[in-house]
Amino acid sequence: RTVALTSIGREFLPEAQRMVDAVDRSFERLKTMSRFSTGDITIASVPSLMYGRLPRILRSYATRHPNNRVEILDRTSTLVIEAVRRRQAEFGLHVQPPNQQDLHNEILVRDPFVVYCRNDHPLAGRETIAWADLAGHDLITLGGSSGNRLLMEAQLSRSGIEVKTKFVVEYFSSAIGLASEGLGIAILVQSLVENLRADLAQIPLVDPIVDRPVSLIRRRGETLTPAAQALYNLIVRELGPL
Repeated sequence: RTVALTSIGREFLPEAQRMVDAVDRSFERLKTMSRFSTGDITIASVPSLMYGRLPRILRSYATRHPNNRVEILDRTSTLVIEAVRRRQAEFGLHVQPPNQQDLHNEILVRDPFVVYCRNDHPLAGRETIAWADLAGHDLITLGGSSGNRLLMEAQLSRSGIEVKTKFVVEYFSSAIGLASEGLGIAILVQSLVENLRADLAQIPLVDPIVDRPVSLIRRRGETLTPAAQALYNLIVRELGPL
């Protein structure tokens, strides 16, 4: 028996060959993306982490994967969680561990709170400062929905300190600028300011030591794309203890 194309089949044959070739090319691209972790990704992060070691990790990632494009959504911790849950981001970095059953949370490091003040401030010469020692001093605090603010206010309340706030700001860079002018003490986490200004002192807060958890979250039960998994693994490996 023989099989032969009809006239309509002969007309369709070039189109069918193009379709098969396109499918083959698509599978080859998928194999390449999997083998070399290529592709564009979107992640979400609280803005404060972009001032610490995360940019250096992203530089390392860009060196290893020069053709990958990374979009970063700057969000508060609550909105980082929502961006991951709504699939706007493949994974997120935040400072408020969620208890949602649909998200996997992995704490990477705990970042301690410290005092930033001018070198001529009465507390500047100390090696450590107890939370109770802040009583009576003008404080520069973070407002809005900052996870840092919630942790700081909780500890001030536990220490029985009457908060004497002179300025409330949204960003840590504003707090540092005000502290450098001698307008108060800024309470921030250690990793935020790695290249400290010459006119400022950084002093650990103790009794007790309070830190914020830095966590990675992703959707539970879902596999990240190879490009996103490569960045996720790099962050886990390099975002270690201070």
